[in-house]
Amino acid sequence: MKKKVIVACGGAVATSTIAANKVVELCKENGIDVEICQVRLSEIGSNLPADLIVTTSKCKRDYGVPLLTGMPFISGVGVDKTKANILKVLSR
Repeated sequence: MKKKVIVACGGAVATSTIAANKVVELCKENGIDVEICQVRLSEIGSNLPADLIVTTSKCKRDYGVPLLTGMPFISGVGVDKTKANILKVLSR
C-alpha cells in the first residue's frame, strides 16, 4: 500500500528537497512504496490526507497526522532517530 508523505518548509524548495530525497531513499531501502508531496508549510492542509508530515520549519498546527521534524536531514544531528521514527510511522 502506497504511503503519502508531505514534506514541507517555508518555500518548498531548498530544505524540503533535501528532506524529501532522504525520505524517498529511506523508504526505498526499506521496501516502502511512498508518494512525496513537497509543499510550503501554508499548503499542508490542502494536501491532506497523508500518512506522515515531515517539516524543516517549525509547525505548531495539529493536522491529525503524525508530524516529524526533518531538520536532522539538514543538520546531520539525530538522523538515525528521525529515520527510525519515520519507519515506525510508515510501517503501520
